[in-house]
Amino acid sequence: MALRTLSALPGFSDSIFADRFNRIDRLFSQLTGDAPVTSLPAYDLKKIDASNYLLNVSVPGWKEDELEIETVGGTLNVSGKRSENESQDEQGWIYKGIRRADFRLSFTLPEHTKVSNAKLESGILQVSIYQEIPENEKPRKIAIENTQKAIEHQA
Repeated sequence: MALRTLSALPGFSDSIFADRFNRIDRLFSQLTGDAPVTSLPAYDLKKIDASNYLLNVSVPGWKEDELEIETVGGTLNVSGKRSENESQDEQGWIYKGIRRADFRLSFTLPEHTKVSNAKLESGILQVSIYQEIPENEKPRKIAIENTQKAIEHQA
């Protein structure tokens, strides 16, 4: 069994080049004005059935009042903004590895889509999405009529 000590300061145990992707990402983000990929929370999108979807966003340490979900036009926005009390509590930390930066995720929703509910459980924000396509817009098959009349043989 190998003994591994826990250092108060993060070391270079993985590789000296481990942070290179994050640096390049931040550089491109500064040039384009987009949020860096590393500052956005991870998410999963799952199709439950023909009309239900589930969006899971990883938000460890976030509280319900710090998160906002809104739909504007055909866009679903999920954002997080730290509370004032937490931003003042930055003293005394030796190392903070859990990222708590403000974020905003945007998703383009298909037509006739609604967010049915959302809940925060164990650091995962679950957003249920429902797509209801009206009957007049659903695909339907058109029967082809046979207009030829059968000729009967008379004897």
